[in-house]
Amino acid sequence: MSEARKVLVVDDEKHIRMLYREELETDGYVIATSDGQEDILQVIAREQPLVVVLDIKLGANRSGLDLLQEIRSKHQTLPVILSTAYDSFQHDLKSIAADYYVVKSVDLAELKDKVSQALSKAARLAT
Repeated sequence: MSEARKVLVVDDEKHIRMLYREELETDGYVIATSDGQEDILQVIAREQPLVVVLDIKLGANRSGLDLLQEIRSKHQTLPVILSTAYDSFQHDLKSIAADYYVVKSVDLAELKDKVSQALSKAARLAT
């Protein structure tokens, strides 16, 4: 598999990480996962993803929106897809730094579509 299709999935729920990994690997992506507790910049440096799928709620005192700000402080062009069970976060000013938004669903068609769009964007930025 090509590293050019590497996606980092950050979610505190293990079953979501496993589901996203299984579904996206079936589509040919290389998947790295994080529960959001490790320093996000260290994870990105280690894994070198082309796209990050980032959950907004990462447990009691971790916010994906805060991690998004950390990502943007060092990686301004790395495509980030915010993934959440609540679409109201799209109106949070911190979320404006994300490239795409996906509301969690049992149907992963929208997520897969956004990952494909984000990889296309990453490829354009790399050229």
